[in-house]
Amino acid sequence: MENNEITIAAGGNVKWRWPSVHPEGMKFGLIAAAITAVLFLVGWDIVGWLMLMVTIWVFAFFRDPVRAVPQDEGAIIAPADGLVTLIQRVPPPREMAGVDGLGDQPLIRVSIFMSVFDVHINRTPIAGTIRRVVYIPGSFVDAGLDKASEENERQHILVERTDGLKLGFTQIAGLVARRIVPFVKPGDTVGVGQRIGLIRFGSRVDVYLPAGTDSKVLLGQKVIAGETVLAEIGTQTLIEGVSQ
Repeated sequence: MENNEITIAAGGNVKWRWPSVHPEGMKFGLIAAAITAVLFLVGWDIVGWLMLMVTIWVFAFFRDPVRAVPQDEGAIIAPADGLVTLIQRVPPPREMAGVDGLGDQPLIRVSIFMSVFDVHINRTPIAGTIRRVVYIPGSFVDAGLDKASEENERQHILVERTDGLKLGFTQIAGLVARRIVPFVKPGDTVGVGQRIGLIRFGSRVDVYLPAGTDSKVLLGQKVIAGETVLAEIGTQTLIEGVSQ
């Protein structure tokens, strides 16, 4: 289990700092920077300035900020930065269903859409043991569409807590995204909010809440991976509305 965030002691000082760049994205940023340098060296300044903006965006895309992860054992934490675009009651994917998975009854699914400007490091919503990691190749339709959950390239992850409660979530590639990069494998032990993977260049994450648990977020709400509480396990006080 990684010690992935900061604990602030009473009376301590908190200072803003530039987010680090994840090693997975460093090579893309350096390639873009090298192309930018060549363009300026050969005198193509206008294109060079455009490429400089692209380079800055690439480094920003792979930023990996520190997050203040809630330590409430009953909390289910957002696995991705982005916009809540769908909250639906649906059957769990067959890759995570069954008696040793999420069961076969419909569960509330919260879908979080990540734009190309959001942080794309994904985190586990609960602490526990990774029981399944199932990759499925597919198409690359708009990740904001409902059918993306069944048609797009995706990766299902099933996590089991020490008390036996299981939670599943799915990384879904989008219209621009072309690769899901996992950081975990079955059998790994993870802490809540731990980094478990990323999706390159725009995508979505679906979270299947346990039975008897309702969403605490609204459609249109902006959530932050590792910080926003999506739900409280066993809490069925469903809030209604649309974030404005």
